[in-house]
Amino acid sequence: MSPTKIPQKNGMVFLGEGFQWTQKHTQRLADTRRPECQSYLTPRSALRAICSEQSKQGSATSPMPLSGRPELHGVEPKKKSVWLNSADRVGHTLVLGTTRVGKTRLAELLISQDIRDGHVVLVFDPKGDTELLQRTYAEAKRWGRVEEFFMFHLGYPEASCRYNAIGRFSRITEVATRIANQLPGSGNSNAFREFAWRFVNIIAHALVALGQVPNYIKIRKYINDIEPLFIEYTRNFLMRTQPAGWAAEVKQLERSINQRNLSSALKGRDRKAVALYQYVQSVEIEDPVLEGLVSAFKYDRTYFDKIVSSVGPLMEKLTTGPVSELISPVEGNTDPRPLMEWLSVIRNQGIVYVGLDALSDTTVAGAVGNSMFADLVSVAGYLYKFGVNGENQPFERPPQVCIHADEFNELIGDEFVPLLNKSGGTGFQVTAYTQTISDVEARVGSKAKSGQVTGNFNTLIMLRVKELATAEILTKQLPRVEVRGLASATGASDTQESNGKFSFTARNEDRLSVSEELTLNPSDIVALPRGQAFALLEGGSLWKVKFPLPRNTNDPHMPTNLTDLLNALKQSNIRKDISSIATNQ
Repeated sequence: MSPTKIPQKNGMVFLGEGFQWTQKHTQRLADTRRPECQSYLTPRSALRAICSEQSKQGSATSPMPLSGRPELHGVEPKKKSVWLNSADRVGHTLVLGTTRVGKTRLAELLISQDIRDGHVVLVFDPKGDTELLQRTYAEAKRWGRVEEFFMFHLGYPEASCRYNAIGRFSRITEVATRIANQLPGSGNSNAFREFAWRFVNIIAHALVALGQVPNYIKIRKYINDIEPLFIEYTRNFLMRTQPAGWAAEVKQLERSINQRNLSSALKGRDRKAVALYQYVQSVEIEDPVLEGLVSAFKYDRTYFDKIVSSVGPLMEKLTTGPVSELISPVEGNTDPRPLMEWLSVIRNQGIVYVGLDALSDTTVAGAVGNSMFADLVSVAGYLYKFGVNGENQPFERPPQVCIHADEFNELIGDEFVPLLNKSGGTGFQVTAYTQTISDVEARVGSKAKSGQVTGNFNTLIMLRVKELATAEILTKQLPRVEVRGLASATGASDTQESNGKFSFTARNEDRLSVSEELTLNPSDIVALPRGQAFALLEGGSLWKVKFPLPRNTNDPHMPTNLTDLLNALKQSNIRKDISSIATNQ
């Protein structure tokens, strides 16, 4: 189907063609399993020939290779368009399906409509699917929104926009939380993570107090050496709060320092830092930021290095190579790549594709993805309180924000759950795509947390899955229905009459039996053809759906290849900038 031919209905989203599944379809499906019906289920050679010929011609209507059980869609001859109410999407949508059965193509269908309808569209793609990127860009171009399109991609930094993953927050403690949440937290590791959180929090407080925006490079710098930050903040604080003679006293202390009289933690430290430390210890100063810096400064260096060793490797990964320029942008430099900030994106009705290149480095992809979700939760809270215009302005309801998270099991963290259960009031609607429920459980670490995540999705779309536990997420929500079975019985008996002759009697019976069966069996989900799904819509109505494939042939808006797309984005980046690396609201 050409994207321009996708049906449109006010307040609805088109899913494909299909029908509402009821008891009669369960009955018909059961009937197909009877031995005498098997000949009807074998694809005819004529059908195979048609499919083969269409594939050779590159027809846009060519079906996917035959697979699965076609009778699942054939039990109802009267198909109609299937729609998802846009109001239900605020309750979020979960799409489950094994690899190569059509999840990403379904994402293309939904993304195309969201862009066409003028919504804010945020696409998160951990792998960096080229076709999904091209489709998102093509639809932005088709509907006159290419100037609103931004790509953040760790795999193509030269064409990407930039984004400070820890630069904006509602509470300053979020900076430390976004970093510390990427560290191991089980068993003995929890103590190291808590210490790392505290130290990063001290650094973030000091940077903000100095009027600087935190980023990964600054955090790494001061984790490795706290002295420059201690000196800068302390001098700045004393200039604002102490009498004019403080500088002379510090200078006198610096001249009188004797290394032999210093504690082991202060030996070998910068003399200016030691003098400032001695001065602030000798006067009564009440400042939480300075107190935190003093406590960090006086740690023995060897002991301190051991304590923060868990956060060091993570910061090295986040600040090494071209990626560091994307996620730790420097204010005021000459880099032509635009700076992206979620609040600006939402205010400007933007379209953002986020490619995390998880196949190259899972750690960096997870850290950046989780920080983005945490940032979005913070923005949602801001919009909920002040609206899209901001503080001290007339309240205006924020626009609809459509978040598509492909392979979302790669993105789930403590930041994702609040995005699901607390952001609906601000118009955020999440459509999440993954393969199995076990992927979610493995990521979050427990079945209870997995249930917490999946329990926040009100709409369920299930393509073919290979794990029975995943299939049962759908089948266990369905009622049992009556299924009738018909059995034939034939018998004969003989009787001897008084005249010595024998007579025979015969009978034929049709016996009707009734049994309660599942509306669908997990084995039915496992046998779905490609591009087809069962969907629980409108609070529990079961629909059988077949999705259309997007037509790419003769599409003037579709980039011919990835190189052309990246070149177009490079040129576009020179012309636009929708952001500000924000200090905080």
